[in-house]
Amino acid sequence: MSLSKSAQREKTMAALSSVLAAVGLTGLKILVATLTGSLGIMAEAAHSGLDLVAALLTFFAVRVADRPADANHNYGHGKVENLSAFLEALLLLGTAGWVSYEAARRLLYHEGHVDVSIWAFVVMLVSIVVDVTRSRVLLRVAKKLGSQALEADALHFSTDIWSSVVVIFGLLVVYLTDLLHLPAWLVQADAIAAFGVSGIVIWVSLRLARETIDALMDHSPGGLASQIQQRLTALENVVEVRRVRVRRAGNKCFADVIISAPRTLTFDQIHTLSDLIENETIAEARSFSETEDIDVVVHVEPVASPRETVTDQIHYLAEHHGVHAHHIHVREVAGKLEADFDLEVQADMNLEQAHAVATHLEQAILQSNKRLRRVTTHLEAPDENIVQRQDVTDHYGEMAAHMCRIADGIAGVGSAHDIHLYRPSKQTVEAGGHGTNGAHELDLVLHTIFDANAPLSQVHVDAEKIKRSLRRSYPNLNTVIIHTEPPENPFFRS
Repeated sequence: MSLSKSAQREKTMAALSSVLAAVGLTGLKILVATLTGSLGIMAEAAHSGLDLVAALLTFFAVRVADRPADANHNYGHGKVENLSAFLEALLLLGTAGWVSYEAARRLLYHEGHVDVSIWAFVVMLVSIVVDVTRSRVLLRVAKKLGSQALEADALHFSTDIWSSVVVIFGLLVVYLTDLLHLPAWLVQADAIAAFGVSGIVIWVSLRLARETIDALMDHSPGGLASQIQQRLTALENVVEVRRVRVRRAGNKCFADVIISAPRTLTFDQIHTLSDLIENETIAEARSFSETEDIDVVVHVEPVASPRETVTDQIHYLAEHHGVHAHHIHVREVAGKLEADFDLEVQADMNLEQAHAVATHLEQAILQSNKRLRRVTTHLEAPDENIVQRQDVTDHYGEMAAHMCRIADGIAGVGSAHDIHLYRPSKQTVEAGGHGTNGAHELDLVLHTIFDANAPLSQVHVDAEKIKRSLRRSYPNLNTVIIHTEPPENPFFRS
């Protein structure tokens, strides 16, 4: 997700203000260093000159980094900020080396003379005030928007404050040496102060270089990967978190997550789980750094879950073999399991082909579960035709009433309702009683009410009893569907 236009403008204005401040300070320090001959101030002027270059790099970087991803930069342009910060570190190290060389020459060969004036102190105090102001502005925007380039700039300018203090101390010692006629070697305090500035610059540069190299080398930020892994492991249906990889590019964080999930989950369930993992990863990254813009890719691998039942295994393996298993029955005999089920195969298969498919599936099921010693399948072809039927319930009123009484005898008085009888559209309606001929080629749909707290297994047994009783009374019934439901909730009645 790219930054909003207001956020981009805020970053750009912060970087531009840093450029303008660097221009003013560099010019002022060069002028005073030339007038006073102070190597410490000249070091500060060089330092500020590189600050200007760094500020320009930052200004360029934040403008480029906010460009959206394109065909040649699929992950965006965020690493421009990291590259800018690295170049800034190199410039600072070069400056520190030059200042250290000049300071060593002055200490060894007593070259140069420092003419301390009030302007030297004024320019350094102005430098401190400006550096304090711009480092705070840069740091605030950097933390708000997660910009490493602005953060590096802020860190850079905050060290300018301390280096300016060191230079003021050196100038003060030189001034007091001349005023109080202190030992002559104290005149070299300005060169020693320059060494102090160089030390600070080197320390900051190395720290900055390490951070930028980590980002450029896709170093995982802190312990974020392990925190994400720990959080995802606790989620339901996550069997194992196999890999979490995290890297940063500018103000954006990219995370790749691989998890294993029960193989029996449906495609929709896997999609829902992937969304949950993505949201949890983003939430953990936000707790690690509130300003991160997170891009998460989730890969789910199917595995056998410890909670997987024999029925689940058969369903999964059947679908894996391109067929459908239903009416699965598993029984335990002498400590071993046996499974029987109906197997739907393609309707255009002949018996030999269908049997080969069933045999291959049976072998796969036996190999997957060592407790199973026998698997028996019943082959059938799925009925995919849409049949034409006519509702003839009104023509068989007496028969429908008798069917309801049969159901009430098992489910309870008043349980049966909403009965429908259907016949093929081309068949002549023969209104009749409740004998066997009256139900010829009729389909039956009957709704029955059971106790809402009754176990589903018992409800299923009673529904099967109703179905068998109806077929005994009407042997020529075609399909019989018994719909079971709890009593209607009075709170939802219209």
